[in-house]
Amino acid sequence: MRTATRPGRTRIWDRFAASDPGLLRLMAGLRTVGAIALTLAVLALLGAGKTHLVAGSISAMAATFAIKEKQQRQQAVTLALGLVVALAAMSLGALLSTHVVAGDLFFLALIFAAVYSRRFGDRGTALGLIGFQVYFVSLFVRAGVPGLPGLCGTLVVAFVSSALVRFVVVPETPERVLRRLRAAFRARLAQLVSAQIELLDAGPDRVEKALEEVRRHTARLHESAMMIQGRLAEGTSDSATAALVQRRIADAEIAAERLGVLILTARSAERADTLTLHLPNAPVPAASDRLRAQVDTTAILRRDLEALRLLVRRPVAEDRGTGVAHVRNRLLGYRDEENLPRASAAVQDVFRGIGETGRSVLGLRLALDGPQDESDDTPSTTRSREELDAEDVAIARAEEAEEDAHDPTGWKRPTTRTAVQVSVGSALAIVGGEFLSSQRWYWAVLTCWVVFLNTASTGEILVKGYRRLLGTVLGVVAGALLASLVGSHTWTAFGLVLLFVFAMFFTAPLSYALMSFFVTAMLGLLYTLLNTYSTGVLVLRIEETALGATCGVIAAALVLPVNTDRRTDELLATVLKRLGEVTGAAVDQLSGGPAIELLDKARDLDTALDDLRSSTQPLTHPITPLRARRQTARYLVALLETCAYHARSLAATAELLPYSKTVAADPRLKRAGRRIAHNIDVLVARVEDDDTEGVAETGPSLASMLETDRPGLPRHDRVTDRVLRHLQRLDEGVIGLARPLGVPVSTPANAASRGPAA
Repeated sequence: MRTATRPGRTRIWDRFAASDPGLLRLMAGLRTVGAIALTLAVLALLGAGKTHLVAGSISAMAATFAIKEKQQRQQAVTLALGLVVALAAMSLGALLSTHVVAGDLFFLALIFAAVYSRRFGDRGTALGLIGFQVYFVSLFVRAGVPGLPGLCGTLVVAFVSSALVRFVVVPETPERVLRRLRAAFRARLAQLVSAQIELLDAGPDRVEKALEEVRRHTARLHESAMMIQGRLAEGTSDSATAALVQRRIADAEIAAERLGVLILTARSAERADTLTLHLPNAPVPAASDRLRAQVDTTAILRRDLEALRLLVRRPVAEDRGTGVAHVRNRLLGYRDEENLPRASAAVQDVFRGIGETGRSVLGLRLALDGPQDESDDTPSTTRSREELDAEDVAIARAEEAEEDAHDPTGWKRPTTRTAVQVSVGSALAIVGGEFLSSQRWYWAVLTCWVVFLNTASTGEILVKGYRRLLGTVLGVVAGALLASLVGSHTWTAFGLVLLFVFAMFFTAPLSYALMSFFVTAMLGLLYTLLNTYSTGVLVLRIEETALGATCGVIAAALVLPVNTDRRTDELLATVLKRLGEVTGAAVDQLSGGPAIELLDKARDLDTALDDLRSSTQPLTHPITPLRARRQTARYLVALLETCAYHARSLAATAELLPYSKTVAADPRLKRAGRRIAHNIDVLVARVEDDDTEGVAETGPSLASMLETDRPGLPRHDRVTDRVLRHLQRLDEGVIGLARPLGVPVSTPANAASRGPAA
């Protein structure tokens, strides 16, 4: 019974770990709840009243969530400085409580300083948040000079409790986070292979659903890879180890993504366009009759995909006997054309893709788990190990070069501009909030402050304000219901507060509206504890929230505004430039040029694409009235995601060049890459300047261009089919971007009529 239950529990935990990569949300929620619970326990033992319990809870929460630094020593220094800032903020809040004008002016100055301090990195951001939140606490509990010593003691208890939970009860180190992220990557990779098996087996009525699952798990795998990328520098012993893990993660991601494309292609008798895997709402190709007819081949394919999933899931410590080695050797043999079943070319490509994915999994196991037993290796497995060892040596010898980003000065610096905007919006919120309530005007200021966090344009602020208002309205309903049920049961209310705090932190990265719901419901309980609860208070909370969001939007639109279209264009130009850099460097290396670090460039492209995706949310949000722009934005992002996939694949293939026997340099590729580079430059010029008159070029397929150069080349001298496919799809994707961007496209037929200008 125990042996049957344990795998079930393991699968459930793997699913949970995959849904929360690195358990970052879980650990953040546990640390915050633990800090609040310990603070409440200590204050209760000291006989503190409800006011001090509420102040201690909010202060412990602020002291815990504000600190984002990765190294424990840095966290300890920031926490100590944060206590000093908190004591100063609480003292000034109490001293200025009877001086309305002076208090409001100081609050505005504090808001400006808190936002401006973000330019000093994680520590500046944390100290600014702590100062703002603790001053807000002084307003919330109506701190005065007589009660100041007790409140300062409460702050000390809250910060010490936060430190104990952070460093003793729920300790967190970069190495531990990275270890959990790597486990999550394995879990998500296994889930993607499972989805690919479902796609292989899906009947005509289930293909669309299976394909959507493949898309979803591919996106989640990419998310895990990006999170690991952000933790490598602090979580590994040296730069060479970080580069090695980065390389193996990228190899596994790209190989698994390509395997899904090959399976989808094999399902179509006409060799389906690989863009279908990435474009949303794309038509699904019909299942291949030939593939369905070959029952034996399909069974072998399913068996090998399940074997691949086994290799992904099982750590090296559980490898016993020769079974796993036999499976690994069989999969790697497909790379050398060993034992390929008789099937169509598309199906054989799937088996080769399984072999390439098996090689990437082997590299991942070596990088994450260390050396393994090689006694049962076949020649194909030995060759794969030799290639991986050669790559390891090259990575270890490579020197990393860092370039300092240009930091704009003056009003152009984002922190300065945002600080001015928040200060102006908060001033409006203070004035308007006083008209609504002279006692709780600070809710409008808090909303104005929050909607500016992690936003960069007027549209983003509008969408965030709308989500906060929606969550607040729903939270008011829940808060009213809970307050009537809890009544005067203090510890029941605090128990629900802890539950809502955990839910707030666990759902924050998933849904801002949901997080706002839990915040508002929690505040309803806190008002109950302070004996200030009423339905009118919660309704006032809605009004203050709407006012604060409106003031934030007005300030963002009128004071040093950053137009959503302008910011989107800037980010679009950045994505296109980085796409051109990755493609150009990969083509140059595949053409015989010098080897350079391509995966870093590919990750820079992914980061820029993530920024663009975030900035287009105001354009793609359901409340956006301009449906045509919404469809255009979605189309552009989807097509850029496809282009980024093929650029990443080219980069990974180019980095195999020095060690692979199947990928050979071909100088002719420069001609094929020249057209793509030209078209990307034209797109960038059009995005940066609407008056540019560049023309994108199209014509015969890149493969046919290469064939006409030197026809009849032997197989081993050709550029591999994989490179040609990625280049062709990238060429088509770039041309596809020309239409929505308003760039004319010149074909060979009309190029001659246009003359030299074309």
